[in-house]
Amino acid sequence: MPNDWLMPDWPAVPAVRAVCTTRAGGASTGFYGSLNLGNHVGDQPQAVAANRQVLAGALDAHPVFLQQVHGVHVVELAQETADGGQADGCVTTQRGLACTIMVADCLPVLFTNAGGTVVGAAHAGWRGLAGGVLEATVARFNALAAAGKGASLAWLGPCIGPQAFEVGDEVKAAFEAQDAQAAVMFKPHGPGKWMADLQGLARQRLQRIGLSAIYGNDGGRGWCTVSNPSRFFSHRRDGVSGRFAACIWLG
Repeated sequence: MPNDWLMPDWPAVPAVRAVCTTRAGGASTGFYGSLNLGNHVGDQPQAVAANRQVLAGALDAHPVFLQQVHGVHVVELAQETADGGQADGCVTTQRGLACTIMVADCLPVLFTNAGGTVVGAAHAGWRGLAGGVLEATVARFNALAAAGKGASLAWLGPCIGPQAFEVGDEVKAAFEAQDAQAAVMFKPHGPGKWMADLQGLARQRLQRIGLSAIYGNDGGRGWCTVSNPSRFFSHRRDGVSGRFAACIWLG
């Protein structure tokens, strides 16, 4: 794998493998340079296909790509699962299948359990997060796991940081309507504007459902997609942008 890719630092068992790509290592050029994995953003199809082959080769597993729509639907991946199914979360017990979430500012969240028998991933932009995509993914995860063996570890990948994510009153209200404590994740930034901490909101929601072992993104600038243009794609920053991916699989 390219040295620039992120390897989660968490106490998952060795059978659980996970990685988050960056812009490094691909065939795309221009706005999409170089490892764009999104086939829906205007890049040359042959470049995206080559990039996806790079990813599959690095993983030694088959990454399954979803059609993400900022919703809360979660699918279980099987050997026959094709790319392009509409969902924003996925789980699997099958070895060699990588739960794969593409992002370019939204938050990718990876899950596993202490025994390393199930893995899962979720796409958490603010709409999906407020709608309950993390809760839906954990519920589907737990349904696959044996009793008492549900999701116990989560890793938060890079996303738009709290110094870059300006939102309106409606976003703040959507979170506060479900949990008054969410207010601490918004800082005033002018009339009707707020700076939101996306990873902080995700941590709150995971903790509310009893998942406290949360690793990865802590809101620091190094995790911010907008603030690191040479490393991460960012739709908010660039308008036209590629996509990087967070993957988790059972080896």
